[in-house]
Amino acid sequence: MRNNLIQAGSRNQILRPGLLSFAAAFIFASGIALSVPAQKSSAAESHFATLDGARIHYVNYGKGSEALVLIHGWTQNVDGWRDNVPDFAKRNRVIAIDLPGHGQSDKPQVTYSMEYFARAVEAVMRDAKVKRAVLAGHSMGTPVAHQFYRKYPEKTLGIVIVDGPLRPFGDKAMMDKLIAGFRGPGYREAAVQLLAGISGPNLSAGATGRIKASALNTPQHVIVSAMEGMADPSIWGDDKINVPVLAVMAKNPFSAPTWNRPFAGLPRTWTFRCGKAWAISS
Repeated sequence: MRNNLIQAGSRNQILRPGLLSFAAAFIFASGIALSVPAQKSSAAESHFATLDGARIHYVNYGKGSEALVLIHGWTQNVDGWRDNVPDFAKRNRVIAIDLPGHGQSDKPQVTYSMEYFARAVEAVMRDAKVKRAVLAGHSMGTPVAHQFYRKYPEKTLGIVIVDGPLRPFGDKAMMDKLIAGFRGPGYREAAVQLLAGISGPNLSAGATGRIKASALNTPQHVIVSAMEGMADPSIWGDDKINVPVLAVMAKNPFSAPTWNRPFAGLPRTWTFRCGKAWAISS
């Protein structure tokens, strides 16, 4: 991944880090500026929280009781935010999380539901002594952030959606077929092919290599269970989100047309598409 670019999900467009920095700034500026300014730290601090006996790895930048929490997508890890953290950390405390089953976190034989991931985010916040946060969720990180908001609304300052949906990724037949490909011995190849198929031609060789390496290092039981978690119809309700929401969406033929529809009903919501900002509602 080039230093001046950010991978827009595993999608076919690339978004500049300045755009995501503006996205985070927009959320904090929407009447929810941090009450305790972050004390900037030039060095990343690696820590582990615990949930149900499993260790959850996270990287902390700065101090303060409120933070920007970065949640990666399916089969990925904290490295996906590497080009954005320096800009984010200039103004806010930042925490990047390896969700359970991913990166340096433990990978127990459990159900990797969006509920479990949301509880892991809360465990990290407790360990880091963060009372409230803006949650930035990439791809699968979006339903994780949404589920966190459902469980812990009082701890949610706002949500930044990065190429993620508030509607199902596909219908049941499509998801069943997709998940079936990850149950056999060729699950690694299936995961890599899926990510390559939705990445498009604009990612650098370095970014593509890191995405592939992370997917190959994700155990099969995590790959399958996390995908099943995203297919769970119970997480795709029409419940109202009452905190500011910003969506950063790359133009991508893989995205279902229904993904953007729920944004129109959100309070104080903006969508960025291909580097251009336009208001949905205010």
